[in-house]
Amino acid sequence: MLRSLIRAPLLQNHLPGKGVLWANSFHQKFLLLFGKLIRTLPLLLDVAALTPNNKEDLQAVIAFSLLESPKAQATEREAERAQEAHSAENKNRSKRKRCEVWGENPKQNNWRRVGDWPVGMKNIGNTCWFSAVIQSLFQLPEFRRLVLGYSLPQSVLENCRSRTGKRNVAFMQELQCLFALMLGTRRKFVDPSAALELLRDAFRSAEEQQQDVSEFTHKLLDWLEDAFQLAVNVNSPGDKSENPMVQLFYGTFLTEGVHEGNTFSKIETFGQYPLQVNGYQNLNECLEGAMVEGEMDEETAAQSVKYGQERWFTKLPPVLTFELSRFEFNQSLGQPEKIHTRLEFPQTIYMDRYLYSSKELIQMKREEIKRLKEKIVILQQKLERYMKYGSGPTRFPLPDMLQYVLEFVTTRPAVVISSAHDSQTTVLQSQAESHVLDRLSQQNSILEAKNTKTTEDTAFFLANSSPQQKLSTPLQPSDSPAEMSDCPAPHMVSEEEMNLVRTCLQRWRNEIEQDIQDLKDSIAKINLSIEQMYCDPLLQQVPYRLHAVLVHEGQANAGHYWAYIYDQPRKSWLKYNDISVTESSWEELERDSFGGLKNASAYCLMYISDKVSHFVADDNEDSEVGQFQKEVEALPPELKHYIQEDNWRLEQEAEEWEEEQSCKIPQIEPSPAFESQDLSSDSGPDQSSVCEQSMRSLSSEHAMIAKEQTAQAIANTADAYEKNGVEAALCEAFHEEYSRLYLLAKETPTPQNDARLQHVLVYFLQNNAPKQVVERTLLEQFADKNLSYDERSISIMKVARAKLREIGPDDVDMEEYKRWHEDYSLFRKVSVYLLTGLELYQNRKYQESLTYLVYAYQSNTTLLMKGPNRGVNESLIALYRRKCLLKLNDMAASLFVSSEEAHVAEGINILNELIIPCMHLIINNDISKDDLDAIEVMRNHWCSYLGREDMDANLQLKLGELLPRLLDCSAEVIVLKEPPKIRPNSPYDLCSRFAAVMESIHGASTVTVK
Repeated sequence: MLRSLIRAPLLQNHLPGKGVLWANSFHQKFLLLFGKLIRTLPLLLDVAALTPNNKEDLQAVIAFSLLESPKAQATEREAERAQEAHSAENKNRSKRKRCEVWGENPKQNNWRRVGDWPVGMKNIGNTCWFSAVIQSLFQLPEFRRLVLGYSLPQSVLENCRSRTGKRNVAFMQELQCLFALMLGTRRKFVDPSAALELLRDAFRSAEEQQQDVSEFTHKLLDWLEDAFQLAVNVNSPGDKSENPMVQLFYGTFLTEGVHEGNTFSKIETFGQYPLQVNGYQNLNECLEGAMVEGEMDEETAAQSVKYGQERWFTKLPPVLTFELSRFEFNQSLGQPEKIHTRLEFPQTIYMDRYLYSSKELIQMKREEIKRLKEKIVILQQKLERYMKYGSGPTRFPLPDMLQYVLEFVTTRPAVVISSAHDSQTTVLQSQAESHVLDRLSQQNSILEAKNTKTTEDTAFFLANSSPQQKLSTPLQPSDSPAEMSDCPAPHMVSEEEMNLVRTCLQRWRNEIEQDIQDLKDSIAKINLSIEQMYCDPLLQQVPYRLHAVLVHEGQANAGHYWAYIYDQPRKSWLKYNDISVTESSWEELERDSFGGLKNASAYCLMYISDKVSHFVADDNEDSEVGQFQKEVEALPPELKHYIQEDNWRLEQEAEEWEEEQSCKIPQIEPSPAFESQDLSSDSGPDQSSVCEQSMRSLSSEHAMIAKEQTAQAIANTADAYEKNGVEAALCEAFHEEYSRLYLLAKETPTPQNDARLQHVLVYFLQNNAPKQVVERTLLEQFADKNLSYDERSISIMKVARAKLREIGPDDVDMEEYKRWHEDYSLFRKVSVYLLTGLELYQNRKYQESLTYLVYAYQSNTTLLMKGPNRGVNESLIALYRRKCLLKLNDMAASLFVSSEEAHVAEGINILNELIIPCMHLIINNDISKDDLDAIEVMRNHWCSYLGREDMDANLQLKLGELLPRLLDCSAEVIVLKEPPKIRPNSPYDLCSRFAAVMESIHGASTVTVK
């Protein structure tokens, strides 16, 4: 029965009287290969007549997933011995060590599961497809219970002697263990190696080293059906209808059709229902196209139409799966291609319109839609005549043409003649205008009423011409009109002529525009009627809710798979991406699954009936945490023991890891707040003193940076110091410096000048820092010990320090004070990283430049979250980060395809150390369209190397290892190394550097700053 997954789409066009299978080329090729793998299917005997060349074509069509090294061919006896050994290993499962500490997660926190959060699945070599499929099935409670509750009587096990039977039982046992761990493990992700190895063995041969993901999925479900059938046969031998897999995943549909005048009808079984993507915009359109082929109405049937058929679902399964065909074979290129077109699908789909029970109502609505679409075609043709008017090869919208004529007529002519003065000059012009109006009236053949009015207007015009005008000749200007006019214009025109033409043209244009708008409104109204045709409440009785979306990103030959699954207890979407399980949203799912934007799109949709959905919701009413625990407690003793053993092993691994780490010398990076201090290793200050020391260090550093400006302010108070003493001098210097900085903060910034780099208080003032923070900071400028130039400076410094001691904790919030100085310190760091990155970029040192720019962007994002003036120009950093990435990607690709071992290694290192970590950071933040486009360009560059005949096989293997990480960065946590720290000595150095770099950017010259 499960084999109907493949059988149904191939047989759905099997016509009476013809001993052939109708199928598109892909399905024919697919069936050939599948027939070689499952030779027991009697259905496949019908395919023997297909040409042998299809097998070679199939290898090109299949979207490859697993890469396996070829092994020597084994005899049947060796395969059976291996299977028996595997069965013996299952009996001693508790003695086997299945999980160990995995090197890609060196931190202990990355191994452990948080509460009952769903676990991920380890990718053991291009097996992301397996994770996506298994996670989608595991999250179906009914399927999970079937697998975990599976058992066979001992007598059945003893009588199961066939190779396939033993293999299916072994696979079911492995899947049970995997599901048990997914329920009760304390690990963050599990290892599916044992179950996957059985699947791989089934496909491993000298000829077939790569297989299609859909094929593996069909194979997996086939084995499950066969395993459950062994249990069903105990009570109901051969009864497929009692198989729980059949009950859960399979339905039936009725095909009614006409072939060369003969009608036929048949009922077929389906599992995963295939749908074409090309030519459709949404899932309902795909289904409508799959359910109706050719013409089926009585009129065409009477005319003996050659072919036409309709399909109607007679029974829908609880789990309804649609397989989207997103791959096709390009005959001209001789290779498979992925279809990237956009296809939308809803969270809830109503299946009533495809049920046999709704046949009469749906046929009526289809006829109505057909009639409405025919009407739209007629209206579109009428609209087309307005929008593409004319008789020549080049046509224009009629309203525009009338407007152009109106503009021509109203253009100031070379000679303007009044009708009251020298009317003899108008006779030829009058005749010419009459001729123009006649021609316009003849062309506007759509509206006869307008023709009549035009003729009346022309007659009126001619009636007002005098006999003298008809006999006289026009005056000739001294120069030709073309030479006198700057643009085309009438040579001579009277006021009456101009008014008449203007009136006619304006009226006609208004009428035509109204006609166009009426046509557009009619078309929109009909389209709305078509869209709402199936919104009838009678056709919304069988809802199916979207349960899972399986996504593929990449090209036809390689890519990455992951799944979005709706978590009923949490009422949210989760993204299952190998070892990573993260909370997601419908918006993210749309962006990754609909297609059309990038190389990612859904290839499989899993819907569950509304009844099942409500059952799951009621079943998990006490939260998923409690539900998982209940299921663990209900497991058979051997599975519970297996979970306990694995959790005990995890604790052992953790202890070993801790012992190993204790033998290593820890490397502690100083926090930004401590970058400017030298902490003694043998001193142990408490937390409050460390905080205070950190605050004082930063504020003192900012005071030292501004010491030259402070010294100048003190120098300007010489008169006040001599006349009124030290306190008066400090007061004057304080107010003068505050005023100067306040005005500086109010200046309009320019691309070459950022006043915030000159002084910490400019930054504070522009960001509306509290007055107490500003005043204390300025006072600390005058209390800086580095101002000991002369007696006046020392005296002012002592007074300033005394005043600082008078400021208590109630006057200034020191935590807030510290945060403001930390922000300014980070702002200067971002500025230095940005400038360094830009200088390196212009000197073509892209690797060093990217590191500085990435860190500048990340730190700057933190600042901008607090306010728009807290950081630097984000778009500037993003632009040059993007440029660096593209340059480095081209460099890495060139090194990779050079085939020289050292160059290939260097290219891979650039990709692993710089490009992939940077892409990871970009994708996991709010990504812009420009960044998204750049990433797609880089990915497509590497995907274009797939299948290249001129590329070494070893390079193709390395490319297969690189692509999954390149196509999906979210499955692993990568940290980019922080660049070397650079600290400017004074604000003047930083400001001059800033000006030089910004000027060079706009002037496109290389930066040379000493």
